[in-house]
Amino acid sequence: MGLISGLLTLPLAPVKGAAWVAEQVADEADRELYDEGRIRRELAELDMKWEDGELSEEERDHIEADLMERLGVAHARRNAERREEGEFRG
Repeated sequence: MGLISGLLTLPLAPVKGAAWVAEQVADEADRELYDEGRIRRELAELDMKWEDGELSEEERDHIEADLMERLGVAHARRNAERREEGEFRG
């Protein structure tokens, strides 16, 4: 980037910085949402709450379905990453 274009786009720096921060936060939230270990812990906590009578069977089934869907997405992402790594190596 040249000096002139750098000076002309300088007023946009705070916007670019805010967009970068928002992207980083969104990426981290996505990683946490689809973290397999976290999902498995949530499933275990769900079972404990159900066994303790804190949740109805209907509530448990609904939450479990959501967690299993997230786990499926996490597995699919992991498999896609492995395939991509294999393509870059081979």
